[in-house]
Amino acid sequence: MIEAPEMSAKATQSSRKLFCLVAAIIVFGSGFLAGCNPIGPSSSPGVSEGFSDAGGPPVMRRLTRSQFEQVITDIFGSTIELGGRFEPDQRENGLLAVGAGKVSVTTSGLQQYDVMARNVAAQVTSEDRRETLIGCVPKDITSRDEACAKQFLSEVGRLLYRRPLTEEELKVRVQNANAAADKFGNFYDGLEMSIAGMLIAPQFIFRQETSEPDPDNPGALRLDSFSKASRLSFFLWNAAPDDQLLNAAMHGELHDDRGVARQVERMVASPKLKTGVRAFFSDLLEFDKFDELSKDAEIFPKFNFIAAEDAKEQTLRTTVDHLVTKDGDYRDLFTTRKTYLTRLLGALYRVPVVSPDGWQEFEFPQDSQQAGILTHASFVALHSHPGRTSPTLRGKALREILLCQKVPDPPGNVDFNIVQDTANPDFKTVRQRLEAHASEPMCVGCHKITDPIGLALESFDTIGGFRTTENGAPINTSGELDGKAFEDAQGLGEAIHDHPGISACLVNRVFSYGVGRSPTKSEKEWLDIYLQSIFAEDGYRFPQLLERIAVSNTFFRIAPTEADLDEPEIASAENFKPESEQ
Repeated sequence: MIEAPEMSAKATQSSRKLFCLVAAIIVFGSGFLAGCNPIGPSSSPGVSEGFSDAGGPPVMRRLTRSQFEQVITDIFGSTIELGGRFEPDQRENGLLAVGAGKVSVTTSGLQQYDVMARNVAAQVTSEDRRETLIGCVPKDITSRDEACAKQFLSEVGRLLYRRPLTEEELKVRVQNANAAADKFGNFYDGLEMSIAGMLIAPQFIFRQETSEPDPDNPGALRLDSFSKASRLSFFLWNAAPDDQLLNAAMHGELHDDRGVARQVERMVASPKLKTGVRAFFSDLLEFDKFDELSKDAEIFPKFNFIAAEDAKEQTLRTTVDHLVTKDGDYRDLFTTRKTYLTRLLGALYRVPVVSPDGWQEFEFPQDSQQAGILTHASFVALHSHPGRTSPTLRGKALREILLCQKVPDPPGNVDFNIVQDTANPDFKTVRQRLEAHASEPMCVGCHKITDPIGLALESFDTIGGFRTTENGAPINTSGELDGKAFEDAQGLGEAIHDHPGISACLVNRVFSYGVGRSPTKSEKEWLDIYLQSIFAEDGYRFPQLLERIAVSNTFFRIAPTEADLDEPEIASAENFKPESEQ
């Protein structure tokens, strides 16, 4: 990604003003998040009769990096280059999608948004793209054309803001385009300035859910139809609502169970579902951490940036193919030998890959320890140190990511010298070193719940290569998971497959991903008692789980209390025009 140029003092001042404006909008937006009661009864497949009607608070979420990129691609095409840097997303309760409701934007981050806004706007209005993307032609390119500007800004603004622009918003955007066209003597220069202003607006950068009076429940509130549309689209597609969904919202169809069901059925059948599933599992499996992954180049010369990208892509391709294309049992992800490989990954796994470039479908033999996504390089490499493996990190990741079990952090005064000394002649294998290290009283508790499962993956080095010995000593991969013993990585996959926590964790993570927060107590009861049993009856099919959640009233219910809401830090709002509008 292209580094942003140094910002001028004027741009910095503008970004600071926008920071104040964004903070103020967050504060004012919190006024929407009060006094909401549940939406009326439903006969949808996800109905929650017998459970409390209380839902959770609406949330305001900053677009994640992947969502920002996807929206730009969907609206303007895949050839648009952003040309800026994103601030790190924040992980909360295991998900970036939940952390998105906890983050704001720093001054430097706003500068980067302004850089990206100007870059995107310049490309949209460039001579080689304007005919395709603008949709209307000005009467005279050297002057303003209010009708053309209004037509385009209305259409693109609807997609960017995920709702129709208000009359005042559209009026301001057209005025900005006209003023800039007059100043520069070029219609497209004026349009460029207005587009850039929309791309840096809080209405685009943040997904703000709003509420309205519920006519079926006097005195109560409900999510408005456009908030429902956004919740659905980002949940299923990791993208902004398309025209059909926005039209359904505009005509009130998303306040009707049948209307929601029609849209969900269409969206689940769409090829875009694969993009949404990829996005969820990228988040769940913490693949954002690949941006910081490094390995000792002297020890592992085969592992580079391309190998890391291939490792991540292998797991995502395997997951989407198994869950969406083949509509397979979610639990089988941990035992399947079917996957996709490149020649680079083939060299890493020491298996033949015929395809000279690109991806090849591949199935590991039955006598191989390569079985399930836990044995993929993406998992074992991501949860290892640069120059050595770590059963503790791998076991911790397995419990926290896939079983939703929190593993305490180690005390600050722990001595790791024994574990880190891979050349110790008395402790040749990591199992021996860990046993010596974990004999310290302060270490026993945590290592008992991580190491017995992490050690099953010791057949794979820190980049995923298979091995049977360490320092000349044979590796013992036996262990146990919550009472179920196994001998190796294949046995670990089978134990995970049969563990009741694997599906329970997924159900909770998927719901949290969709609503942008942790489930409330009443929602947890619905998830634990009703939805998990339905997931099992559906054969642990992931698309069916998404559909069950998306058509349920629980997915849309809002009922905040004062205790549910985080008080945002108040900042003063000043009149702001980004650099692109000045």
